[in-house]
Order: sequence, then C-alpha cells, then structure tokens
Amino acid sequence: MNSLDKAQAWANNEYFSPESRAEIQALIDANDTKEIEERFYRELEFGTGGIRSILGAGNNRINIYTVRKATQALASEVLDYSAKNNIETPKVAISYDSRRFSFEFAKETAAVMAANGIHAYIYERLNPVALLSFSVRHHGAQAGVMVTASHNPPEYNGYKVYWNDGAQVTPPNDKNIINRYANIERFEDVKVMSFEDGLEKGLIHWVGTDVEDKYFEAILSKAVNPTFSRNNGKDLKIIYTPIHGTGLVPCLRGLSDLGFTNVEVVKEQAQPDGSFPTVSSPNPENPEALKMAVDLMEKTGGDIVMGSDPDTDRLGVAIKHNGEVVYLNGNQIGILMLHYILESLKEQDKLPENSYFVKTVVTTPLQEVIAAHYGVESHSTLTGFKWICGLMNKMEIEQPNKNFLFATEESFGYLPHNFVRDKDGIASVTLMSEVALYYKRKGIDLVQALDKIYEQFGFSEETLLNLNYFGKEGSEKITRIMAHFRSLRPTNLCGHEISVIEDYEQKIIEDLETNEKRSLDFPKSNVIGYHFKNGSRLYLRPSGTEPKIKFYIMLSEKEGSLNQKKEKAMLATEQFLNFIKETANNC
Repeated sequence: MNSLDKAQAWANNEYFSPESRAEIQALIDANDTKEIEERFYRELEFGTGGIRSILGAGNNRINIYTVRKATQALASEVLDYSAKNNIETPKVAISYDSRRFSFEFAKETAAVMAANGIHAYIYERLNPVALLSFSVRHHGAQAGVMVTASHNPPEYNGYKVYWNDGAQVTPPNDKNIINRYANIERFEDVKVMSFEDGLEKGLIHWVGTDVEDKYFEAILSKAVNPTFSRNNGKDLKIIYTPIHGTGLVPCLRGLSDLGFTNVEVVKEQAQPDGSFPTVSSPNPENPEALKMAVDLMEKTGGDIVMGSDPDTDRLGVAIKHNGEVVYLNGNQIGILMLHYILESLKEQDKLPENSYFVKTVVTTPLQEVIAAHYGVESHSTLTGFKWICGLMNKMEIEQPNKNFLFATEESFGYLPHNFVRDKDGIASVTLMSEVALYYKRKGIDLVQALDKIYEQFGFSEETLLNLNYFGKEGSEKITRIMAHFRSLRPTNLCGHEISVIEDYEQKIIEDLETNEKRSLDFPKSNVIGYHFKNGSRLYLRPSGTEPKIKFYIMLSEKEGSLNQKKEKAMLATEQFLNFIKETANNC
C-alpha cells in the first residue's frame, strides 16, 4: 500500500475515532499529498528510549493509537520479564508533563497496561521525570512511562520508557521492546480497556501527594549544607521560570523546604501550557528561553535566574557579572555544583570515604581534576543519563561500599542524589541555590567563583560544534566524516600532542605513548575520542535523533595567568573549529 492507500484505510476504519478519521479525510479531500506522505510513508519508529513525533492522526504521528501500540509492546516485555522472575503482580509507574495530550496519553498507557493485567500507578497531577523515576523505585514497578517530548517544539509529544531500576531502558530490554513493537501489525491487535474500567477493577491506581512527600524527604536528606541554607536562604534573591512546564510546584517546594523563600516566579511562564506561548522553544539551554526571567532579574535585582524545561530534567542558569548578563553553560554549572559539593562537605568534615561521581565522556575533564583533588573517584560513560544510571546501578551491586555523590552531563543535566535514576531538575534547582548562596556569603558571584576554580585547577573551555547534513546525502556525508576520522592516526591535532585515541565502535583504546592497544569496556557506540597530553580532549559522534554530527572540543590550559590561559584556549578553539570544518568539507 502506498501512503494514499494507507490514509484512505485510516479514514475508512471505524476502529479510529470520528475526529481522527475526519482529520485524515480532510487531507485526502484537499489532495495534500505532501502531508499524507509525511504521516503514512512509514510506521512511527520505537527507538531505544521510546517514541517521539509530531502530534496528529496517522501511522507516523504520535496519537492515542501509536501510544497504545507502544504500550502493548512494553506490556508484553513486562509480562515476559515478570513470568521469568516469578513476579506475581507486575506494575508500571506513569507520569506526564504539560504538553498537549500528555494526560490523555498517560491514561491510555494505564488503560492498555490494565487490559494486560498489569497494575498501573499514575500520578493525579503532572509531575517531572524525577518523580516518575522515584515512583518506579518506590512502588517496586517493573517499568515506567514518562509522557513527554522534553524541550522539543510544542507540536511534539513523546513516550519515554524506564525499567525497574528507575532509569531509562537499556539493552537487552530496549531491543526486546523495539522488536515487539515492530511485530504489532494492526492497531486492533492491541489489548484495550477503558480507564474507568481499569480503576473499577483495581488495576489502575492514582498516585497522590504521599509519594511526592517521600521524594522531598529523600532529596532534603541529601542537601549539602541544610543548616546553612535554612539560616541564610532568604538572603538569596532567586528568579525562577518553569517555562510552562511541570516545575512550578515541585521546585518551589524544594526551595522552600531548604529555606529559600525569596523566590520570584515569571508569572507569564508559571502555569503549565503545552503551547509554550512565550518562547520559540522551551529549552533552558537557550538564552532566549530565559529572557523573561533575565528581564525580571534586572528589574528586581535578583541574584540568579534558573529555568527548567517541560519535564523538569534540565536546568539553565543566568547571573549578572560586572553589569552584564552571563548565561552559564552546562559544563560550568556542573563544575560549580561538583566543586561546591566536595568543598562544602570537606569543610563540614562530612565528605565520605570511597566516594565517586559520574560524567559522560563528552563532559569537561576538569571535573576529573577537581574530584581527584578531594580523593574522589571519577567514572565516565557514554552520552546520556541512562548510561550514567546504569553505572550507578552496577556500582551499587558490585561495590556497595562506594558512595555516590554526583552525576552530570554537559547538556544541562545533573543528579546530586541516588534516589532516582535520571536527571533531576528539582534537586538541581535546590543545589544550584545552595551554590549561589555559598558564594554570595563569600562576597563573589558565580563567574568569579568559576575563575577561582580555574586558578586552582587549570582553565577549561568547552565548545560544541554541530554540523548539519540533511537527507540521504547528508547521512552518507556523516558516515564519510566518521570513517575519515576513524582512519586517521595522527600524533597531534592543531599543535596538541595526542596521548590516547578511543574508538567506541571498535571498542579499542590506543595509547600512543606506549603503543599499546586494549579493549574499551563500554557498550558499542559510534564515537571517537582523542586525549591530548595537556589534558584537552576532542570527541565526535553522529546525533542519535537529528541529522547532524557533533564535535565536543574541550581545551585545558594550565600555564600562565588566568587571562593568558583564557586567551590561549580561545585561539586553540578557533584552530580546532577551522580544522574540523575544513576536514568535514573535504569528506
């Protein structure tokens, strides 16, 4: 069947709602062949983390039918896992963000689970990723579902799958779910039950504030210096924006519990609204998304701006320094958080022995230098918090005497406790407030605090270069670029001597100083990394979700004054950028 035939079949199928059928029939009547092709040229793919797409009727859109299909695949995996592990009462936890249809999709998820005999635990109100992960662990669930498209544009929604540890699903379960999803040929084959019947049969359970209370008790117990914060928190003027997402209620509660009561919220962005009317993209990594909060900071004399995305797993930060607004990048926020945790715990004589922290390979190596200074182990993983949390789970089982302190990735994600297994924007807001208060009481701002860290441990500058290549030709271009770098065996790049080359696809690490090759103990992934003798690093990888290749340039400078280090790093960054662009153009 071609796309038009599939569209006609959808419009004629009484299984679908009248509204859904009419939506497709209108496209047929308008002869909108381009839109019909977009909606029906393929089945919506279930990726390693779930599904994400534009909202709408059709096989290649996210709607209640594709959500049901995804849920049936997950339900089958949960039932199979439960049978093999003698679990008599399988459970799944569910949460949802502020996007359009998120609540409806969450209810459909619960209903399909109930139809499969699985108990579904769904929050009474929208809640962030961290509370979904906490619910999975609290209820002893076999899986979890977060209905969200994170910080994608408003026309999108998504469905993220978590496993019984509270982390995003990883092999082999993710591959099993993908295969089960692909084998569902007809939407009619999905088991369904009304949400009301699920409630009546005792298979669907509302999750109330009691679970939220337990989460807040847990994160409060991990505050770095709660006494100091409670005594002085009112002195920090915080500007916060949830950017129309899930963050307002939980973040304000987290701040209040810790004594941060001098908080002003951007009123225009306070309430959940899936159309995100005040921003082009609800992504706190982008300065544009924080503009209204920054304007409020300048108007009211705030000390710090913090913003979270729709599912409250990322945190953006801005401050005033020498009269200018400064937006901190994800590496800088992570550096400040890690250093504060270690320094403050040391000052209180509370830094536990056998401690470790986790980062991704594309996050600044300066954090490793800082951790080593305090006698704390560093561990690195592939990009993504599911790998960070997988390592946490492994450490918990294999080395239970080790104490987890902190996890971070450069893309504005942080986890300062071990009660959940994903980025936690709520705990990140409270931790960043602790950091800002700590330095305010010392009479310096966060830029000055970073400079002090750089003076002690060496300067580090991180730059992310995205090269976009679209369509089939673009995909082939990205493949050629990766192949070219994989074939290179240089001893230096841009005047930086190479000490180690890592190839995560071939799972080989090559030490150029000893000429030794050894196995790289990581999951196979299309990533190449260069370590330089001066501590700098360069990593490259294709994006898993977009038509682009990413280059992570991380430059370390240890010689000279701080200004000299910054100038050298800036010049070296330009050299690397020019080299990468020229090399890519020639591939």
